[in-house]
Amino acid sequence: MSDQAQDGLILLSEHFTNSPAFHALFRDGMELVEETAAYLDGEGRTEAKVLERSAGLTYATESMRLTTRLMQLASWLLLHRAVREGEMTLNQANREKTKVKLSAAEPAGTDLIEKLPQRLQDLIARSMDLQAKVRRLDVTIHSEPPNAAGNPLGQQLNMLKAAFEG
Repeated sequence: MSDQAQDGLILLSEHFTNSPAFHALFRDGMELVEETAAYLDGEGRTEAKVLERSAGLTYATESMRLTTRLMQLASWLLLHRAVREGEMTLNQANREKTKVKLSAAEPAGTDLIEKLPQRLQDLIARSMDLQAKVRRLDVTIHSEPPNAAGNPLGQQLNMLKAAFEG
């Protein structure tokens, strides 16, 4: 993995996976996956059985969407943990992440969600927050590295480089 882009620019995206922020995001994401699985296998089944028919159908649909969303987010997190662990480069992760759909499984409308048990509503909301964070990070991490010519600070960087090398 390269620590610098062309022209000596440091790629912040390559350092993110080693940051405390990524560690916290990874931990929170994996805890949400585990918490959701436990809920859907336990308390959630009990709550689903007492719902009226239309709400029960919404419960089934939303629990599948929630599970799909979380599995996609977990895949993204695991890919970037592999970068942190040195198991793959950021470029390899960039190629692999095309299989991850961060826009998958958007929830139904608010009117349907409000008919679901509160705990499921909370899990859906938390998964959407996690998805929004990961989407923002994904854009940042996997954007094209700047080149000195297109960099607004490029001229100043070149002048500093010339001053210290000359």
